[in-house]
Order: sequence, then structure tokens, then C-alpha cells
Amino acid sequence: MSIIGEKFKEVSSSVVPILILVTFLHLFIVPMPTVLFIRFLFGSLFVMVGLTLFLLGVDIGIVPLGGLTGKTLAKSKSLWILIIAGLILGFFISIAEPGLLVLANQVSFVSNGSISNVSILLVVSIGLAFMFSLGFVRIFYNIPLYKILLGLYSIVFILSLFASNELFAIAFDSSGATTGILAVPFILTLSLGISRLKKDSKASEKDSFGLVAIASVGAIIGVLLLDIFSVKQEFTATLTSSINDSTSVFDPFINTFSSNFLESIMAIIPLVVIFLILQRYSFKLKKRDVRKLSMGFVYVMFGLLLFLIGVSAGFMDVGAFLGQNLVVLKNPFIIIIVGFVLGALTILAEPAVYVLTHQIEEVTSGYIKRIAVLIPLSIGVGCAVALSVVRVLVSEIQLWHYLLPGYIISLGLMFFIPKLFIGIAFDAGGVATGPVTATFILAFIQGAAYGHEGADLLIDGFGMIALVAMIPIITLQILGLLYKQATQKKGVEYHAKPKL
Repeated sequence: MSIIGEKFKEVSSSVVPILILVTFLHLFIVPMPTVLFIRFLFGSLFVMVGLTLFLLGVDIGIVPLGGLTGKTLAKSKSLWILIIAGLILGFFISIAEPGLLVLANQVSFVSNGSISNVSILLVVSIGLAFMFSLGFVRIFYNIPLYKILLGLYSIVFILSLFASNELFAIAFDSSGATTGILAVPFILTLSLGISRLKKDSKASEKDSFGLVAIASVGAIIGVLLLDIFSVKQEFTATLTSSINDSTSVFDPFINTFSSNFLESIMAIIPLVVIFLILQRYSFKLKKRDVRKLSMGFVYVMFGLLLFLIGVSAGFMDVGAFLGQNLVVLKNPFIIIIVGFVLGALTILAEPAVYVLTHQIEEVTSGYIKRIAVLIPLSIGVGCAVALSVVRVLVSEIQLWHYLLPGYIISLGLMFFIPKLFIGIAFDAGGVATGPVTATFILAFIQGAAYGHEGADLLIDGFGMIALVAMIPIITLQILGLLYKQATQKKGVEYHAKPKL
């Protein structure tokens, strides 16, 4: 019970700040229908309980599976086994990611079905699978991460020239959504196991980062290729509000149960099959350990079910309502400020951010404190959400106006920072785009796009996740640069890991 209590406390710290802010806005700025507000409260409870069970399942089921799989692959020392394993694992870990499920469903809804959720799930998962294999090959042949990232983002920029505005935003959003609370822990533990191919401890430390960064680019490339090679069509956004106008508090929860239950089952089955196959031919775990991992899979499935129900039945409706009604006030400063505060609160509360900041403080021997990471991250992500609001309000501003200079800066900084920070910085994008960002704030931006005259729901309603994923990259690269300067001034030799 103590472990569950700790997990619930972690999750509550992510959701409660949003609860407080929504309550304040409801009481003093944009009163919402009582039924909608009560649904939000119940939806928040579902989200908190669901994420608690989900994260507990990740800890006792998904993370051990990733670690065991990484060790098994490292022992094989066969490139072809690594490539095939990368394709299989990458595909199934992506298709099970809650954030990607939510984004794909939202894309399908907003586009009136002209962009199906299945097509988004498949192309993103296939793209991530190929990049997963590429990440394994990089470790196997000791290819520097910055060379891989330069090549991949060059391909992304070239493909972007031929992409439609609608799919361009969705492509970059899918990159952040697919590296969420399920994929990131699994990928990090898997890459740590794979990096044991190296006898050099420093090389092993560097290779334990960067797989998330490489994999996430696959999502972008997959969606861009879907747009380029598919039959061109006129994408149309839905003309009705995305807010569920049911007068019943509980009907939306009941109505969404069956579809969400099916999604939860389909998400966990591939991982169970992978575990059963590896257990038979490689792991050979004791019955006690098998039961523990199996219980983790059960927690993940039911946690995902409750999370998806809470999101679809109450959480996203309020996000859309606030965005839609704040933009109607015709006071741009209010909605921009609310967007900034939402972004800042969300990143401060994300549990994965605390893991990342502890890791950075340890790796840099305490030269970079947690607070030195949290403050710029909070401000940066707040600015990312605020800039997304500005893009909704000002139709002349397009997403590439933000992303092109941002990624040029981040790719350029790779040549000046310690190599370890390249992997940490690009992996941080997946950490920042957590479950609250992919649901509540996404709905907030889409509500604003729906309510603002002249905004395009398909173009302006997406792209926020892409900005939130980009900001931490630049922020942590700058911190890496500062760390390098600080160690040089003090005459301290740089180490990937502090000497004990």
C-alpha cells in the first residue's frame, strides 16, 4: 500500500495544480456548466487513479521487461538480432503509448475522420520501429549521436518542404506524444541494457541516452511520408464543438467504457506476447518473478483504461471549454497568461521531470542543481504553450516559424556541449510531453482554435506538443554549455559520471 500511496502522491502533484487553476477560472473568470465541472472532477479522479495504477505497473512490469530484454540483446552480440528486435519492440511499445492513443483519437475527431486514428497509430509506430533499430545500430557501431541526429533532422526538414500544413503540425506533435509515460521508461532501461555491449564505461554512459531522441524522429518522418505519398485530399475540420454537451454526469463515462477497454487490451497484448516468448527462450524467470511482472501488466491495462475514460469523459472537455471561452473574451492577454501558467504548472508537476533533474544533478557532480533545471524548464514550457496560443490568435504565424529556428539552434549547439548532454537534452523532449500535456493542454489549444474566428482547427489546433518537446532540448543544451564552462574555469576535467 505504501508504494501505491507514493505513486498516487506523485500523480496528484501533477493533476492537483490543474484542478486548482480550473476551479479558480470557473469561479472568477469563465463559469462553466455545473454538469461539466462535476464531470471534470470525476474525470480528474479517474485520471489520478488510472495513472497511479499505470505507473505502478510500469515500475514492476514494463521497466523490468525493458531491462531484461536489453541484457538479453546485449548478450547476443548479433547485429541482425538487434535490428529485428528493434523493429518489433519499437512498433509495439509505440502503439501502446497512452499519449499517442489520445492524440490519434483527437486527430481523427477533429478531422471528421479524414485522417483516421488507425493510420496515425500505424505510421508513427512503424517510423519509431525503424528508428529504434537505427538506434541499436548506432550503439553497435559506436556512431556519434550528433551525426545521427544531424542526418535525421536534415531528412525531416527536406520532407517538410513537401508536407501539407495540417500534417506538418500533427507530425511533430506525434513525436512528443509517442515518447510518453510508457515508452520512455521502457526505452531508457532497454538502451541501458544495450549499451552494455560496450566495455568502455564512458561510452556506455553516453549510449544509455539518445535512443528516445532517435526513436521520436521516426514518428515525424512516418507522418510526413504518409502525407507525401497518400492521395491528396481536402482535409476538413469538424464544424461542431468538441465539448460533450450531455446533461448527465455519468453517461459519457459509461458510453466511452467499451471503446477504451478495447484500446487498453490491444495496447498491452503485444507486450505480454513479447514477454511470454522471451520468457520461454531466454529469461527463464522463476514463477514468483513471472507473477510479479504479470501483475505489472494487469496494473498497466486497468490503469490505462481508467486514464482514457477520465480523459475522454471529463478532462479534455473542460480544457476545450476553457480555451474556447477564454478566446471569446477578446482579451488576448488573459488567455496567453493562462496558457503560460498551465505550461509552467504542468512541467513542474510531471513525475518524470523530477527523475530527469535528479539524474542531471548526479551526472554533473552537483554542478547543476535540480532547481537550476526546473526553473528554466518551467519558464520555457510555459512560453511554449503561450506561443501556441499566440499562433492561434495571429493567423500569419505558422508552426515552422517556431520549429525551424528552434531546431537549427539545437542542432548547432550539439557541437559545443559535452557529448553526454546531447542525449540527455534530446531525450528530455519526451519527458516534458507527459500525460497532462497530451490531454488537457492539447484540448485547451484546440478549444481556443475552435473559438477564435479565422483560426484553422486542423492547423492551429495542433503543434503545441511539438513546441513543448523542443524547448527542453535547447534549455538543457544551454545548461550543458554552462556546465562545460564552469568545469573548465575550475580546471576540472569533464567526466560523464562523477568519480566516487
